[in-house]
Amino acid sequence: MAQGRKRRVWSDEEKRAICVQTRVPGVSVSQFARRYNANTNLVFTWLRDPRFAPDNVAEETSTFLPVEIVAERGGREPAAPALDGRIEIDLVGGHRLRVTGCYDPDTLARLLRGLSS
Repeated sequence: MAQGRKRRVWSDEEKRAICVQTRVPGVSVSQFARRYNANTNLVFTWLRDPRFAPDNVAEETSTFLPVEIVAERGGREPAAPALDGRIEIDLVGGHRLRVTGCYDPDTLARLLRGLSS
């Protein structure tokens, strides 16, 4: 018979106490598992069990927030995108910029100003 560590038997109260402590913000489950000399996967198993999971902890859920799209005040109307086409611009230094498809002329102008500065 192999001589090894004896398997630890955890009481329900110990499991609950460890599970409650794992819900402290900023602390990992593995930290508490090491503190109690327990296997981290075992603690995660206890957390999935409704008998040991903390009751007062609300699960993180996704929430949809209301969104309202309003027109900008005092701003100018956005420029209409140019029709499908192709434009080639020769830049300083022998570089050439090719734009194909739909493009916004104001955005293209800002890009060119940025490249030339």
